[in-house]
Amino acid sequence: MSKKFSQIFSAMLARERRAVGVVALIAVCRMFGLFALLPVLAIYAADLESATPTLIGLAVGGYGLTQALLQIPYGAVSDRIGRVPVILFGLFLFAAGSVIAAESTSIYGVIGGRLLQGAGAISATLSALLADATREEMRTRSMAILGIGIGSSFLLALIIGPVVAAAYGVRSLFWLAAVLAVLAAALLMFLPPGIKRPAERPERNIRQAFRPDLLRLDLYIFLLHVLLTASFVALPFLLRNQLDMPLGSHWQIYVGALVLSLLGTVPLVMADERQGKAANVGIAILLLLVGQLTLAFFGSTAGAVFAALAIFFAGFNFLEAGLPARLSIQAAGDIRGASLGVFSSAQFLGAFAGGLLGGLFIGGGNPSAVFLAGAILCALWLLLHRVSRPMAEKQRKEP
Repeated sequence: MSKKFSQIFSAMLARERRAVGVVALIAVCRMFGLFALLPVLAIYAADLESATPTLIGLAVGGYGLTQALLQIPYGAVSDRIGRVPVILFGLFLFAAGSVIAAESTSIYGVIGGRLLQGAGAISATLSALLADATREEMRTRSMAILGIGIGSSFLLALIIGPVVAAAYGVRSLFWLAAVLAVLAAALLMFLPPGIKRPAERPERNIRQAFRPDLLRLDLYIFLLHVLLTASFVALPFLLRNQLDMPLGSHWQIYVGALVLSLLGTVPLVMADERQGKAANVGIAILLLLVGQLTLAFFGSTAGAVFAALAIFFAGFNFLEAGLPARLSIQAAGDIRGASLGVFSSAQFLGAFAGGLLGGLFIGGGNPSAVFLAGAILCALWLLLHRVSRPMAEKQRKEP
């Protein structure tokens, strides 16, 4: 694996390797600050002044709303004034939101801080900077390295977040996020000089980014992150209240399940052709459904929760990597950037909706209700996939 990774990296020019490394590290620093809060924030928010189940859900997923609203505007502004100023501004907002949340004693202050964190919506701009700095034939490889970095930050955050929160409190994670944002801003100094933005192409028809077959993938990533965020509203309460697991031990079940989930994810990836088999997507959605049902009805034992999360993560990992790959293939080159911008907005909007869904159904104090709602959503998604598949394939074949 490491040999193959080094071969991928060595195929790039020195300035491309430098740019990819810097952009990937910036993304890792920023996303770690968000991911580390995911498994612990719901429990912390529940003890804040004026907390209600709905507001707890908003605290967990609220960042997704401002992320979704600002991804495309930030990308458009970066086309005019440059990528670096927009990235700096976004990192400043992210750091400011982290500090506000860290110093707040009420749920409203934390929600405000999370919304401001999300206002640093630079994911699309970072991807655009990566595209500016690499040749077209290196584009897929560079995006893969960026994805590996973000995925690694997710795994590390699930380990470190609960441990740090148990030792120093959840507020320390907000401060850590602020420090990492400052570090990410400093990393911009190491970008290779002379990165130029591509020339504008006013004749490009942006409406093509809203084709039905592409919107279908946007809906899929929206639903996927609804399920992920809603699950992480309920999971900390399930582990603490029903399984009597201390907060500092939660990472063990998360990481163990993620590692075991590779037994399901890897075969799906290996079976997936470049154009993507719709059947594999259906299998992944089914895995999400089984995981949610198991959590809803058998979540009273550690073994069942571990197995359920492994099944859920197997489907999640495949879709998290496979959906953007499908979109980048189906979207023509001249609208690929706009299509990925819409896709990113749908992803973050799903995180916001998932927080609200989790807060709504955990109102009775029963995490199983959240997972049952997630299972129903999966069943509807699976039905939609079966019904829309022929129409999407027909749309893709039309000139």
